Amino acid sequence: MEELCNYDQLKLENQLCFPLYACARKIVNLYTPHLKPLGLTYTQYIVFMVLWEAKSISVKDLCKKLYLDSGTLTPLLKKMEEAGYILRARCHEDERVVTVTITEEGMALREKAAEIPAKIGMCVPLAPEEAMTMYKLLYQVLNHAGEPTEHFVEE
Repeated sequence: MEELCNYDQLKLENQLCFPLYACARKIVNLYTPHLKPLGLTYTQYIVFMVLWEAKSISVKDLCKKLYLDSGTLTPLLKKMEEAGYILRARCHEDERVVTVTITEEGMALREKAAEIPAKIGMCVPLAPEEAMTMYKLLYQVLNHAGEPTEHFVEE
């Protein structure tokens, strides 16, 4: 006789990953109408946010900061360079290190993008305190994903 097993752990409604995934897709899609007039994708936009602040950064550090791999970032950076928004250069001391520097054209986009966060914020139905709690929880997951904790370790 076949053993009866409860597969509740496989129900979509019982997954933390699904609402995170669906929410991320929905939020990113909210950016599209605001980024399209600037000719930017969401991934390019987050690269710009780092560069508007840092001005220059290694590809390795950019990957780390954005939780992206170089295979994803390299073609994107190439397009941004072709558009005149950034410059990529190998480090003289270590040829393996590639540095990305924002150009004046890239900096000029900052003014055009300045209103985007507020517009997106108006589309998200959270009080500022709730948004901050979510922000902190998401970074807690990002910074510790894959590490066992007492909450997840089975005894």
